Amino acid sequence: MRDFFLTDEDRAFRAEIRGFMERELAPRLDRIEGAEDWDAQLEICRALGEAGYLKVMFRDLYAGSLSAPGLTHAVIVSEEAARLNYAFETTIATALSCAYPLHAHATAEIRERFLLEILEGRAVGSICMTEPNVGSDSAGMETRIRFDESTREWVIDGFKRYISNASKADVYIVWGITDPDVAPQKGMSAIAVPAGTPGLGFPRTYDFMGRRGCVVGEVTLDGVRVPEANLLGAVGGGFRIMLGAFNFERVILGGSGLGVARSAFEIAKAHAESRSAFGRKLGSKQLIWDMIAQMSWRIDASELLTHRAAKMYDAGIDGKELMREASQAKLVATETAVFCADRAVQILGGDGVTRQYGRAEQIYRDARALPIVGGTSEMCKYLIAAREMPSIKPDL
Repeated sequence: MRDFFLTDEDRAFRAEIRGFMERELAPRLDRIEGAEDWDAQLEICRALGEAGYLKVMFRDLYAGSLSAPGLTHAVIVSEEAARLNYAFETTIATALSCAYPLHAHATAEIRERFLLEILEGRAVGSICMTEPNVGSDSAGMETRIRFDESTREWVIDGFKRYISNASKADVYIVWGITDPDVAPQKGMSAIAVPAGTPGLGFPRTYDFMGRRGCVVGEVTLDGVRVPEANLLGAVGGGFRIMLGAFNFERVILGGSGLGVARSAFEIAKAHAESRSAFGRKLGSKQLIWDMIAQMSWRIDASELLTHRAAKMYDAGIDGKELMREASQAKLVATETAVFCADRAVQILGGDGVTRQYGRAEQIYRDARALPIVGGTSEMCKYLIAAREMPSIKPDL
């Protein structure tokens, strides 16, 4: 039995979301993948927001039929979106990753200005962490944030790259160092920067091998000034906010990986059951059986780990207590997506690498980003081992 951790209510919600994605996302797939039409993505975001699906993470704002909405249901939304198009899922996952710290740490003024706009699909958010010398290791962050006492404003200078929704977002959550004289984990802060703020620039958008249609690029901050109220949480509290955001993001990425893996698996099974070779169905060959079996157990393992982490979060477990489980979910599900995409292409043969014969080659291109974004597989392994052996300091 699949979806072991889900309740009947969760399963009904999955069926509801799948129907929504078939109605709203499926007809726009060619516009997103082929034309890289950003408006197509915005149309679906608005529909998601109007239906209330972007609020499932926030029980105080959600007004739908679920009795206990939470991360479990955000994961289901992510999975069902990624099953059809991982590029679109990247857009909404980034918006939710922006909404998460806004909801938990923003002042009432900033929450009122941006949070509902994002959750109702009328705006898009972005999170700005990565820099040329900062990926998984946040200790090297070079962006600087200082407070101007004369104007009561935060002044930000820095450069961020690989930022999803760059140039398209309505608000950017920017991490930087407010106190360079202490350890980065104690001197880091997070600031909300509205689009259109003077000094905020977008010099380049990246051209990726996959995820066609989502927008990822660079963000420059040259003397950017925002009001005092735009600080999230306390001064020096940015690292703690980042840890919570990472847990959230990694569990969501577990859902992304599941959706991509399931899509590849469905394509591989259908081909193995319909294609004949040497007088018998392709699926009857021992080596094909092996591939199908490996895809199957990896998907189930990914599902169990991802839903476990989501249920733990919904039970109130977060921070370091969720770090291992969130990392396991992200690691296994995203690696499974790559494995299943690769095996699907192999099973389809020539059809698997040809755009004219279905989505296998697109899924293969899309999947490869999953073990990198949101913390690499190597970083996830480090976090898992760090929880298992807390007395050992690893040699990174």
